[in-house]
Amino acid sequence: MNDDNSRELYDRALSVMPGGVNSAVRAAIEPYPFFVRKGDGGHVIDADGNRYVDWVMGLGPLLLGHDLPEEVRAAIQQRASEGPMYGTPTEVEVDLAEFVVRHVPSVEKIRFVNSGTEATASAVRLARGYTGRNKIVVMQGGYHGAQESTLVEGDAENPQPSSAGVPRAFAEHTLPVPFNDEDAMRAVFEEHGEDIAAVMTEPILGNYGIVYPEGGYLDTLRELTDDHGSLFILDEVITGFRVGGLGCAQSEFDVTPDITTFGKIVGGGFPVGAIGGKAHIIESFAPSGPVFQAGTFSGHPVTMAAGLETLKFAAENDVYDHVNGLGERLRTGLSDVLADQAPEYTVVGTDSMFKVIFTRDGPGKTSLEEACTDGCRQKATCPRYDYCPKTSGDVKDAETERWRRVFWGQMAEQGIFLSQNQFECQFVSYAHTGEDVEETLEAYKEAL
Repeated sequence: MNDDNSRELYDRALSVMPGGVNSAVRAAIEPYPFFVRKGDGGHVIDADGNRYVDWVMGLGPLLLGHDLPEEVRAAIQQRASEGPMYGTPTEVEVDLAEFVVRHVPSVEKIRFVNSGTEATASAVRLARGYTGRNKIVVMQGGYHGAQESTLVEGDAENPQPSSAGVPRAFAEHTLPVPFNDEDAMRAVFEEHGEDIAAVMTEPILGNYGIVYPEGGYLDTLRELTDDHGSLFILDEVITGFRVGGLGCAQSEFDVTPDITTFGKIVGGGFPVGAIGGKAHIIESFAPSGPVFQAGTFSGHPVTMAAGLETLKFAAENDVYDHVNGLGERLRTGLSDVLADQAPEYTVVGTDSMFKVIFTRDGPGKTSLEEACTDGCRQKATCPRYDYCPKTSGDVKDAETERWRRVFWGQMAEQGIFLSQNQFECQFVSYAHTGEDVEETLEAYKEAL
């Protein structure tokens, strides 16, 4: 593939942007990322005219793909033509809020913001303001955006900032524990229960290779927070309106959080975030309560229209049947490929999320007959159970450099665009086809 234009654009970008990018993960592709010129259905076309099957989908927001249905496009264009924004409420904000409240049982009220990071930062402030406590429990390797309260690594005994610029004093109020470790979570509550404002977790770790929760784990978090007067925050920025359909992942796992954070799909591909939950908690936001939260672009009419029409289209058409069906075809096909070529690797994902983790060990070919074929489900009876990633550390211990430095490029050469590193999710859209799936499976066979 020719990439002269992308190389030239990156050279220009290095002169005016740190690392030549506006989001760090985009620079993971070496020696430089390709620059996209436009999207086309389930594909992207780069600055040199190369065409790729796109399984990144903007890192998740594009449930419908790059070619929006006419009614979605028309609503966006109408709102944009009527004026950029107003600094005053609009009807479409109320329409989208009503749609979310109607379809997500745990959400009684909602506040729209401008990004997933803003949503989770506001949710943390809300939990602290509502409970009068300071400490937040998070999962090691969980991602809740670029905010000071969650850019923390280490463990509950020795939390440390994971980024320069985050004061150690911030990190001292954050308690990281391993995902899927009930004993570690109980120990944290025994030690700090009276000071814990909230536990915040993704229902499925989505920025560390897709790690599925073990049976009952989310229920344990719900019980512990109830017992200690803490709040349970479910970060559905990635999974919201993707896993579990319009009810989100919380409906699939049958768990009811106090607060849910949203992003990505709820804005239909435009910048968005949201904090929803029980009315008496969300009412703590200003102006009805003492927790300050505001934003010039919050509830932007173009974003609200894009989100509303996207979700309405999904509700009225076969969107979830289509994307989840293709996701299952990908995961089962990848399981067959790995059984033959790389039985130590692990297929993960659910609904329209998928990934192959380059785990270093497995039960061997002869023991795979009863293994999960539609992505790891943490079943104790599965022969892969002892080898499947259960924490972010398990994913980090995989062959992450081989994935990024060798495998990603081999797939790109075959016209398949995968997420930029071992850790990010890959997503199916309504615009993808069975032909895209078969082309991708053949590429995996070649690259592996």
